[in-house]
Amino acid sequence: NPQRIVPTTMEFVDIAGLVEGASKGEGLGNKFLANIRETDAIGHVVRCFENDNIVHVAGRVSPSADIEIINTELALADLDSVEKAIHRQGKKAKGGDKQAAAEIAVLQKLLPALENGDMARSVALSDDERAVIRSYNLLTLKPTMYIANVNDDGFENNPYLDEVRAIAAKEDAIVVPVCAEIESEIAELDEAEKAEFMTDLGLTEPGLNRVIRGGYQLLNLHTYFTAGVKEVRAWTIPIGSTAPQAAGKIHTDFEKGFIRAVVVGFDDYVQYRGEQGAKEAGKRREEGKEYIVKDGDVILFRFNV
Repeated sequence: NPQRIVPTTMEFVDIAGLVEGASKGEGLGNKFLANIRETDAIGHVVRCFENDNIVHVAGRVSPSADIEIINTELALADLDSVEKAIHRQGKKAKGGDKQAAAEIAVLQKLLPALENGDMARSVALSDDERAVIRSYNLLTLKPTMYIANVNDDGFENNPYLDEVRAIAAKEDAIVVPVCAEIESEIAELDEAEKAEFMTDLGLTEPGLNRVIRGGYQLLNLHTYFTAGVKEVRAWTIPIGSTAPQAAGKIHTDFEKGFIRAVVVGFDDYVQYRGEQGAKEAGKRREEGKEYIVKDGDVILFRFNV
């Protein structure tokens, strides 16, 4: 019973819809694209249902056409950015600027794909190459999740959903099917009503939970916890982080002065009702600098500044 519980958060930004020609300023155009550049990943909601009472702007239901419109606009915007950057950095590279030369090499590697209307993420880049051009915030290099909006009976045997999955497989994107109509109803209910409603529909959780997990998967993240009498807090870190790196999420001094981490696995922490119970059961352990933090670990850091 801590005095304070602090969950971790993932922010989803609802950006106004994009229209054909946005890369040339149509609709909200550049404002829309600038908003996307500020995100870590893209969640693209795609219509995968038929309903004569809900009009599609193009007068038809075609997930592949909808996706192509968006992806083409993003690729055209990136193509413009890359061409300008190559021209701009070319002058610096001729003057001996090694960073500019390194950037140009990677950008030129992406150019053919973008000219073909393909995503930059379809080009195989090393981690070092990605780091070189990270500051450009290329739209089509961002990891993408297609949120397939289906009818309540459209989670299986849905050709529109299959269409989206086929596209995602080629792009190394992920697909999360949800029924927006059900989600809007769930959002209006209290916890007790929510549980009963989902049970009646044969659901184990809201679709929003799956979208959040999809976000974690896209960004290669997971969570560890710190727990005390005053506060229990969740911390989000990249998968593969070492104990000192996880400590640095709390404060840089924790990472610099790291000595060791006292760790209890999440299931053990729950089963033995806290750190003391886990210790008595032999489930508490001490880990050093090389320890790779696992999802759900409950950790106490020992450090010296």
